[in-house]
Amino acid sequence: MTEVENNEASHNQNQQQTGQQTVQQAGQQTGQQMRQQTGQQTKGLTNRQKGIICVLLEAMGFALMSTGVKLAGSRIPFFEKALFRNLVALLFAFGVMKAHHESFRPKKGNGTGILIRSVFGTIGIFCNFYACGVLLLANANMLNKLAPFFSILFSLFLLHEKPQKAQILGVIVAFTGMLFIVKPGAFQGSDFLPSVIGVIGGASAGFAYTWVRKLGMNGENGTLIVFYFSLFSMCVCVPVAAIHFVVPTVTELMFLILTGTGAMIGQVFVTKAYFFAPAKEISVYDYTQVIFAGIFGYALFGEVPDAMSITGIILICGAGVAMYLYNNRSAAAAA
Repeated sequence: MTEVENNEASHNQNQQQTGQQTVQQAGQQTGQQMRQQTGQQTKGLTNRQKGIICVLLEAMGFALMSTGVKLAGSRIPFFEKALFRNLVALLFAFGVMKAHHESFRPKKGNGTGILIRSVFGTIGIFCNFYACGVLLLANANMLNKLAPFFSILFSLFLLHEKPQKAQILGVIVAFTGMLFIVKPGAFQGSDFLPSVIGVIGGASAGFAYTWVRKLGMNGENGTLIVFYFSLFSMCVCVPVAAIHFVVPTVTELMFLILTGTGAMIGQVFVTKAYFFAPAKEISVYDYTQVIFAGIFGYALFGEVPDAMSITGIILICGAGVAMYLYNNRSAAAAA
């Protein structure tokens, strides 16, 4: 799931309304500091263009991660696959914090929130990895992209944020798209239960992202949140993997390494992306992850989503793009 990723995101109305990924929270925090030092433009490409390129590479990285999960096969338990992903995230967050000489002590009163975020983030990863191993890659990745829309709903209760009419419409459209992918009428279908688990993963991630925003509003360091989330996930994965550990073959090990490598690529480039540009300018390009997943699924597994799934993907992506445009317009009007 899965799978770094704040100051700017935590205080930005766009981010509060749409719910960015945890790694984006961390990337934006370091990115804001770096942009102040280097300026918004360098020779050649603009920083916005560089940010877009990095988001595309991040999307490809996380699509590779889900591809590695599927290639590793059903013989390897999904929590063992998650172990490789979490190890990479943990080392990455640790390296960033050490490089910036950041404290590993949470701010007073944030410990419970970090624990809740970690629990639901871990559930989200497990559900996403399970779905990636069973469903079409494009469908599994798309269900995970429901997280921002779930975050809007959870923000109503957790943060007391009243959604705008446009946001409510976006949630309705996205959830309608979800129904096209899950196909609840086909209760006996082999993909129904994995699809429901994929939705639970998206909902868990959305709840975790809502807590990330709440912690950010309390002044917590985004990279520290990623570090403790990854550490908690590792603590869950290690004992379970030790009991039910399956020794991978050389081929399976290569695919597990691909899973971790894809996660690392995603982590690195999402951080770089928010070094170059703020979320409101580039976050919409994150939906290309579904396109990359569809390409990998077709090329490696011959997967072709059916008409209903394609309709669902279009509805969810369309709702995401519309929310991006609406938030940018609202921010411009408020400026």
